[in-house]
Amino acid sequence: MSFYYTSTSSRKGLDRNMVFAETTNIALQSLAIDFFSRSAGSWNSQRRYYSLNKDVEPQEVESLLNISFLNQGAPELIALAQSHNLEDTEALVCGTKVTWSSNYTNENRKPVTGSTVFGIQGNVLYRDRGFATNQPIIAICSFTNPETMCLRTEYNANVFEEEIKLVGNRYRTRQTIISRAGEEITIGQYLEKRI
Repeated sequence: MSFYYTSTSSRKGLDRNMVFAETTNIALQSLAIDFFSRSAGSWNSQRRYYSLNKDVEPQEVESLLNISFLNQGAPELIALAQSHNLEDTEALVCGTKVTWSSNYTNENRKPVTGSTVFGIQGNVLYRDRGFATNQPIIAICSFTNPETMCLRTEYNANVFEEEIKLVGNRYRTRQTIISRAGEEITIGQYLEKRI
């Protein structure tokens, strides 16, 4: 009898935890939908990368970003789900496609162009590529408030911690901290202005 009571009690606790986790994921997805839709448009991005373990000048980059909001079921999100081998190819509730053209202002380098696709399900942000890899990756997503998305990504022995903040309707700030073996090696700071 006591075993039955304990097992029912445990099951109820487990059910409550599952409901809480599901509710949390739905709330997070709702924040992500709002954040991504508010980020849609064209942005001028100015950023600096600071190397923490080398005595070198910061690397400066200016980019033109175009961000498109993607609804659930968009072809880009289906392709992204397939690249991550998700069983349900329409599982990603929303996402964005970002294209960019970047110039390194203090270096003799050719302009760089590219694109990437993001999609979210629960607290996982799926990407078709990473900052330092062309392979599909995932990040754990959270929000400190509706205007601030935080991402944590790990691959190739590196950890990327990123915070993206909407500042009113015309600005975004971003900060990325890259660590390896528990030591911070690079900080990227960005100011983005809507065009």
